[in-house]
Amino acid sequence: MVNNDSTGSEMKAVIKSADMTEPMQEDAIKVAQEAMEKWNIEKDIAQHIKKEFDNRFGSTWHCIVGRNFGSFVTHETKHFIYFYLGHVAILLFKTA
Repeated sequence: MVNNDSTGSEMKAVIKSADMTEPMQEDAIKVAQEAMEKWNIEKDIAQHIKKEFDNRFGSTWHCIVGRNFGSFVTHETKHFIYFYLGHVAILLFKTA
């Protein structure tokens, strides 16, 4: 569960790794902020982001949201971002 003491739009985004265009990175952050304002459960936040990116950029996107996880994924070129909003990590990537 995510504790939103401040609204998502006030949380600072810190990009840790990205293989994605700047405009798409900005979309990812904005959609994640909207999701965190609307939802408190990590699964719901991830679902919101995934569905929004499927609608905007075609399927198939995958999204992982949480405070403590490891990952090793294969993604389409220019369709990967890993960033933090506050203390919450977000991994978003597209596969064929």
